[in-house]
Amino acid sequence: MAPEDDAPIDAAAAMRLIREQQASTVRGLEPDPRVHYWPWGFAWLIGFGVYFLRFSPDGRTIVAMPAWLPLTVLFVLLVAAAVVFGVGSARAYRHVAGESARRGRWYGTAWGLGFLGLSVVIGRVTDSLPPELAGLLWSALSVGLTGALHMAGGAIWLDRTLYRLGVWLTAVNIVGVIAGPGWHALVVSLAGGGGLLVAGALARRRHG
Repeated sequence: MAPEDDAPIDAAAAMRLIREQQASTVRGLEPDPRVHYWPWGFAWLIGFGVYFLRFSPDGRTIVAMPAWLPLTVLFVLLVAAAVVFGVGSARAYRHVAGESARRGRWYGTAWGLGFLGLSVVIGRVTDSLPPELAGLLWSALSVGLTGALHMAGGAIWLDRTLYRLGVWLTAVNIVGVIAGPGWHALVVSLAGGGGLLVAGALARRRHG
């Protein structure tokens, strides 16, 4: 067989190798999606779950514990999630520059300033509310802002998973608010935290 007879086969193999190498390079540059979703998912699932056990609907307490403990657990878990997310993102995007890096910085700034502004505003009005409504206001507005920012991020990067997650979190938040104090924490824990875990698993599957 003449050498030229093998050329089409060699060319096809070469193209497959190039595509595989390109895909491998993309996977190496992109962070594991679970780093973006799972820390927050576990924080919501556990943190809001503990809050529900202490501050259940109609003023009931399912598990006796100090009143300060649920908020402390939730805050610690959210800080831990932020640290894991920040370290993972910094490592993944340390070689990224240009427009993508600028979008990431601006988006991260929007998160920080958004929650700072939210905290200042809520802190000014909660003193005049009953404790159960004050807790609902804090959690509902925080979850609402999180959903909106996820949708914004999905629109910026044309990420369907991120956008759909934002829509889901928004719907979960609305259902929880309608259900009322106590129930909101349970809904956010199971549907919100669970939704974040599922989104991470689905994104990981597509990431390869």
